This record gives sequence, C-alpha cells and structure tokens, in this order.
Amino acid sequence: MSLKKMKPEELELLSYTDLTEMILKENKKSMNTANIFHKICDLLELSESDYTSKIGDFYTSLTTDKRFLLLENAEWDLKDRHVVDVVVADDDEEEEEEDSIEEEEEDEEESYEEDMDAVSDEDTLEDEEDDLDDLVVMSEDELEGE
Repeated sequence: MSLKKMKPEELELLSYTDLTEMILKENKKSMNTANIFHKICDLLELSESDYTSKIGDFYTSLTTDKRFLLLENAEWDLKDRHVVDVVVADDDEEEEEEDSIEEEEEDEEESYEEDMDAVSDEDTLEDEEDDLDDLVVMSEDELEGE
C-alpha cells in the first residue's frame, strides 16, 4: 500500500524505520537522512521542533537496523538492493607470511647443507679419532675409589 493512501492513524502505528523502508521502496532510490526524516515528519504532521529533537535518534535507529545500508555518498538505501563483497585480506597476508617463512627456512637449510658439505669426510673422521684417543675405560672399582 502506498504511504499517501494510508490514513494518519495507520502511519502513526508504524516505526520510523518501517516508514523509512516504505519511503525508500516507493522512491526506488537512495536518500540522505535529512530528506527521509523530513518525509516522515510530513507524513506524521510533526513540527520542525520535533524534527530537530528526534533526528539524532532516527539516525541511530537507521545505523542499528539491518535492513538499511549507509552508502559512500552519505545516503541510505535498502540492503537488499546491494551486493556486499566480503574481502578477507588476513588470509592473503597469512599466506604471504607463511611463504616468506618457508623461503627463509629453506634458505637456512641450504646454507647449513653448504656449510656441512664444505667440511670434508676425512676431516670428520680425523676429529672423531682424536676424540677417541682421550677416551679411557674404567672399571667400577676404579670409579668407586674416586
């Protein structure tokens, strides 16, 4: 039913947000807060002082109502008229961080392997033999005597 065809008694039973939804549907375009509330005040025959005292609460009610969307041009529109793209940047950043960490780990592994390759097998065997020269086998009696 059109707002203009509704009786004042019927209009008074509706909330400001319900009236806003009807106004936006009838106009088929977005509107700013002041224009919407002026239309509501005209429909409900509210005074200019009512407009001034209630517009802040009206704005708050629009921001909390899930039916409406505040556009970049500071106009309100019905949410069902718009597609909202959800962009999750955190996943991309995490993947980049993980890739970066993996690359660093690979670089460290390569560096370690290169260092290990630089030490010849003969050097390693000689070092092990030197360590074994200092090794002494002691019996339990000798250990208890100390």
